[in-house]
Amino acid sequence: MPVVVVESPAKAKTINKYLGSDYTVLASYGHVRDLPPKDGSVDPDHDFDMKWEIASDSKKHVKAIADALKDDNALILATDPDREGEAISWHLEEALRNRKAIKKDTPVSRVVFNAITKSAVTEAMKNPRQVDAPLVEAYLARRALDYLVGFNLSPVLWRKLPGAKSAGRVQSVCLRLIVEREMEIEVFKAREYWSVKAILTTPRGQEYEARLTLLAGKKLDKFSIENATQAEMAVQAITSRDLTVKSVEAKPASRNPSPPFMTSTLQQEASRKFSMGARATMNTAQRLYEAGHITYMRTDGIDMAPEAVTACRDAIADRFGKEYVPSAPRTYKNKAKNAQEAHECIRPTDMTKDAAALKLTDDQAKLYDLIWKRTLACQMEGARMERTTVDVGSQDGQVELRATGQVVLFDGFLRVYEEGRDDVVDDDDKRLPQIHQGEKAAKKGITPEQHFTQPPPRYTEATLVKRMEELGIGRPSTYASIVTTIQDRGYVRKDKNRLIPEDKGRLVTAFLENYFKRYVEYDFTAGLEEELDDVSAGERDYKDVLMRFWRDFHAAVEETSELRITDVLDKINEVLEPHLFPPTGDGTDPRLCPNCGEGRLSMRTARSGGAFIGCSNYPECRYTRPFGPPDPEAEASAIPPDGKLLGEDAGDQIRVFKGRFGPYVQRGEATAENPKPPRQSVPEAWAPEELTLEQGVKLLELPRLLGPHPEDGVNVWANIGRYGPYLKHADTTSNRGGTNANLPGLEDVWTVGMNHAVQLLAEKVASRKGRGAAKALKELGEHPQAGGAVSVMEGKYGPYVKWEKINATLGENDSPETLSMERAVELIAERAAKTGKKVAPKKAAAKKAPAKKATAKKAPAKKATAKTKSEKTE
Repeated sequence: MPVVVVESPAKAKTINKYLGSDYTVLASYGHVRDLPPKDGSVDPDHDFDMKWEIASDSKKHVKAIADALKDDNALILATDPDREGEAISWHLEEALRNRKAIKKDTPVSRVVFNAITKSAVTEAMKNPRQVDAPLVEAYLARRALDYLVGFNLSPVLWRKLPGAKSAGRVQSVCLRLIVEREMEIEVFKAREYWSVKAILTTPRGQEYEARLTLLAGKKLDKFSIENATQAEMAVQAITSRDLTVKSVEAKPASRNPSPPFMTSTLQQEASRKFSMGARATMNTAQRLYEAGHITYMRTDGIDMAPEAVTACRDAIADRFGKEYVPSAPRTYKNKAKNAQEAHECIRPTDMTKDAAALKLTDDQAKLYDLIWKRTLACQMEGARMERTTVDVGSQDGQVELRATGQVVLFDGFLRVYEEGRDDVVDDDDKRLPQIHQGEKAAKKGITPEQHFTQPPPRYTEATLVKRMEELGIGRPSTYASIVTTIQDRGYVRKDKNRLIPEDKGRLVTAFLENYFKRYVEYDFTAGLEEELDDVSAGERDYKDVLMRFWRDFHAAVEETSELRITDVLDKINEVLEPHLFPPTGDGTDPRLCPNCGEGRLSMRTARSGGAFIGCSNYPECRYTRPFGPPDPEAEASAIPPDGKLLGEDAGDQIRVFKGRFGPYVQRGEATAENPKPPRQSVPEAWAPEELTLEQGVKLLELPRLLGPHPEDGVNVWANIGRYGPYLKHADTTSNRGGTNANLPGLEDVWTVGMNHAVQLLAEKVASRKGRGAAKALKELGEHPQAGGAVSVMEGKYGPYVKWEKINATLGENDSPETLSMERAVELIAERAAKTGKKVAPKKAAAKKAPAKKATAKKAPAKKATAKTKSEKTE
């Protein structure tokens, strides 16, 4: 029985049903090999030699396949029909050959199918081929490029911009798009304009709306009426004149359906209609594909197989009638710059089944319904309409208004589906009453409306993918990961489905545009994508592409490595000056420190990675404000460096300060006699700028003594700590006790009684007894820069990365199962920066140190060793 290998167990299960007991179907669980995340995995000095490593999680899957081949001496690679699928097949074949699982007489073949249906799978088995070498080489080139950029540019960022995580080849260009759009919004100046509309009435009493298009005999454009005075004059001009219908023109119009889905348009439409992110869309589509409900979902093709077109037309006739089926099938031509993935569109595998006919989760049902309707619509008749334009004017020709509307004569594809839009279009689809030329138009109401021009909208995931596709950046299989990565790294945040650049994103973009400008240019990135497409077509050697890229890129990295951090910050200050220090209204220097009046403001970076604006007179002047343009309202309520006075209590001044470890309140002033006056941290739930005297005094009463514990007489306290409100069971004089327990809420610090406190402390003690050692969820290997094992651990508050004495919590979008070493190193570096620890590069001699130490104890052995070395030298 031949061994058939696919990527996922879900796909394996479905295919196994179709092939039956004559085949052994196994899953590789995705890629089985990858480049180790350390220097030297791609070696430019040795013809770009790439060192691959089987992931620890993949070893058991490779072994299972190798074991199956002992009995079944035939291998069929049936991974996905794109570059990534081709690469998985190549990696698997190479890995099996390396472990001698594939013998000389073992036949190895590659099959591809665009849908997991019985007919598609069985037909694919009849047409085997070999692994496509050009497609694999295109994958190798892309993987090497991404590695070389990531592992050479990211360390430059870490050193020159503390807190910057890493820079990806395509992600950096995508980030630039978002940052540039934000800068356009910031410099945008709104322009005022007015429009005038009137509610008119026919002699039969029917109302319709018309807008002013001609005034004083001149045709109006968008900005003709600039202010309220001009608008009021326009209203008076209409009011003072009788109006007559001058013309009524009705024209036939039609609308044709959109083409079927490819990857980018599916992501865009799912974002518009369901606010579904690119990653969520692709994950849901993956489930539908593996279950055999839709065709392959990573594609930039919009062709449809002839048998699918026939099935689609039959389904339309059956559900809606023959009048909805066009006389000839519709064909669509791809407009994508470099459509190279020779796949079909994304469509249902069975057009007779709608979402209600399948057992699907909510998200799957929504997405399937979208795909099903779009596929049906693309082969339906167009919609036929009648558009009517009515011009109404005065006898003297000084005033003219226009009303527009339409009537749908035949709904066609609109009965099933209409594509969403990213922008709001003033498309007047209102239906007009019966209006005749020459009849009077009575005025019921005239309304002037004020408008302002709007800045360009921020990108959504949908419009960002659309723009990347237009520029030729990225490919169907990469859109979701690109958009997700820049959010995971904290460069961009999503707010109400809009993508907004964070401080780190601005800084990284400014740095790259000034020191690596060529590599974030849209044309350069698109050109590189075209070269990779040429490689996949067998028209270009992939190592030539790598060599030409590496030669110039390596020189740029070497040159930038010599820069001092102060020079980099000065340059970024200069580039971002219009944003950070906009001109003041009174003409004063916007960079003059408002606190000391002497120092100059500039951008600075903290070890924790956050950027801020600080005074050059530090430490004499400790003025700071958040990164970005000054906010007058925020500065007015901000806490000054010498604290904000809340009031007096018992003769002491109560002030709130912003300290190194967060805001705190203080009673009185620090003096030589009393260098440490009473202080208490302000909890996160209370904004320090809005703190009242009552709240300040309340905080300074902490810690609150509840009394002695009824069992051992040791005091129980309530307080607010670094991790929130808690109970402490301890004797400060003898250090007896020492149990802490979290309190449910902040107010419990002042209200919790002894009975409840005893219960919470007892529960904490019981939980400690039942808790064992932390469990390792995944072993990632050795830290690429500093050595030492890196593991993903199971913690009380969720999974975390452990390396040496550093524990780093996983991010919201990180998964223990898919976490890479590169991402783990980022998390460790972030945590180390926050705690002040260092991640020092490992030294080559470090491993030999114990041996030297051991020989140092025995003088004779040491001499013998030295003599041997001397003899070798000679």
